[in-house]
Amino acid sequence: MLKRIVRRNFLLLTILCISTSVLSQEPQKKPKNIILLIGDGMGLSEISSSLYFNDNPSSFLRFNTVGLSMTSSSKELITDSAAGATAFASGIKTYNGAIGVDEQMNPVETLVELISKKGVVTGLVSTSSVVHATPAAFYAHQESRRMYDAIAEDLVKSDIDFFAGGGLQYFQNRADGKNLIKALRDRNFQVETEKLPQKISEKKQAILLAADGMPKMSENRGNFLTNATMLAIGQLSKNPEGFFLMVEGSQIDWGGHANDGEYLINELIDFDKTIGAVLDFAKKNGETLVIVTADHETGGFSLSANEGNYNKIIASFSTTGHTATMVPVFAQGPGEGHFGGIYQNTNIFFLMKRLFNRN
Repeated sequence: MLKRIVRRNFLLLTILCISTSVLSQEPQKKPKNIILLIGDGMGLSEISSSLYFNDNPSSFLRFNTVGLSMTSSSKELITDSAAGATAFASGIKTYNGAIGVDEQMNPVETLVELISKKGVVTGLVSTSSVVHATPAAFYAHQESRRMYDAIAEDLVKSDIDFFAGGGLQYFQNRADGKNLIKALRDRNFQVETEKLPQKISEKKQAILLAADGMPKMSENRGNFLTNATMLAIGQLSKNPEGFFLMVEGSQIDWGGHANDGEYLINELIDFDKTIGAVLDFAKKNGETLVIVTADHETGGFSLSANEGNYNKIIASFSTTGHTATMVPVFAQGPGEGHFGGIYQNTNIFFLMKRLFNRN
């Protein structure tokens, strides 16, 4: 009975969204560049922690436009990161675990593939492995998110011009003997495995600084996310046709899964700092749309009163998994007005595709 009610209300909400469609017909200036920042597992309570545990004002307060995204996958009310990112990257609802494929496991074209044909350059930055579910959905086509070796090969063959994160073990010393580091260099990549470069390169850039995921903030990751993001912007903004950059704060999700409030909040504050740096660039640039959202919420995270003391907040969790709650979408810059309202996560893809259509 409850399941029927949930599905009925889900359908009614979907129908309601048509009347507040983000595909607005009102003319708006189109951006030259789009930066999509994904806080993996980041719901409203996670975002709220940037107000209470931050030494600086929350960057989320700088946005003028806020919407809500419905996150369910094609077969389940609660999505995973693979299906959630595929919705952003290709505009389809698919099954949990799918990377760039539909329910029949057929490859679906990604935003990166579409806009690369128009001369737009693209990049990815992540605090996880670069072959993890969220970044992978923007360039790979695999039936399972666990096919890391195959996903790494897809990255080498993809249209991505810049990437930074972990995942070195999937590119060298592989069981199949393939040397993907050499393959990257053969495709005109400058490959860095020791530290983040200080300057932009005349070549494409591949930066792999950890065997798998990057260290936690509590393990001295430092300013990697902000610095890698600004390096990517410097590199990609040289292109006269514009750029697309996806930046993932991956480990907000990992803190949620671990029900570790300190871990989650440290990662969220790091992500917030990166958002601030991106907004500073976009304000000065004037041609860049910044979008911040999440693939789903993780942990049923809440900010609760400590033993009834309403002046003391503690982190609380209701699950170690994902939840079905809607997640916020923040937008700032040319085209931001399209992102208000309540809509399916797939609409974010269609909006970005439309905004990159300069005809």
